[in-house]
Amino acid sequence: MKTALLFGASGLVGGHLLSTLLRHSAYRQVIAVVRRELPLRHPQLKQLIGDIATLPAQAAALAAEDLFIALGTTRKNSPDPRDYYRIDNDYPLLAARLALEHGARSISLVSSMGASVSAYASYLRIKGETERDIIALHAARTHIFRPGMILGGRREHRPLEKGLNLVWRRLNPVLRGRAEKYRAITAADIAVAMVTAAQRSSGEVNICTWSEMQ
Repeated sequence: MKTALLFGASGLVGGHLLSTLLRHSAYRQVIAVVRRELPLRHPQLKQLIGDIATLPAQAAALAAEDLFIALGTTRKNSPDPRDYYRIDNDYPLLAARLALEHGARSISLVSSMGASVSAYASYLRIKGETERDIIALHAARTHIFRPGMILGGRREHRPLEKGLNLVWRRLNPVLRGRAEKYRAITAADIAVAMVTAAQRSSGEVNICTWSEMQ
C-alpha cells in the first residue's frame, strides 16, 4: 500500500481527488497540503498546513509514492500577474521537485485543454509552461490531464461558469472527431481517471484528454 500526496484539496477537482484517494484500496495514507485545515476527519488523512513559502522547511513530511497536483487560481483571486504565476507555475513545480526528492515515482497534474507555451491566452500559456517544467523533472511517470470544460459545483460563486456548464452539456454530443477532446467532463470523472492512471506502469509522459479520462 502506498502514500498519496495531494496539493489543491480545497478546489473542485482536488476535493474529488481527496475523496477518491481515501476510498482507494491502494493507499494507506493521503497527505493533503492545505493553507487552512479542511473540515474533514479520516483515519487515513494527514493534513499538512503549508504554502509555497513554508513548503521547503516541511519537505521531510512530503514522502509519498504518488503526487497529485490540482492547484490553480483565477484572475479575480490573484489579480497581480506575479501572484498568479506563483500559484499556477512556481508552486506546482516546487511541490513536484520536493516530492521527487523524497521518493515520489509518479506525478499527476491537472492542466487544461489548449495548454501550450506558445498560446496567445496567458492562462493557457502558463499552463503550457507548467506542463513543460514538470515534464522536465523526469519523474518515472508523469500524467498530464487536459480537461475542457469542467463540470461540478464550486464553493465560490462563478455565475458565468455555471451558465457555461449548462451550455456545454448540450454541446458534448456534437463535439466529435478532433473536437471530441473539448467535451465537458465532471470533476469526479477527472479525479477517478487521475487515481486510476497512477496505478499503471506506463510510459514516462502521458497526456490525457477527454477520451482517455472516460
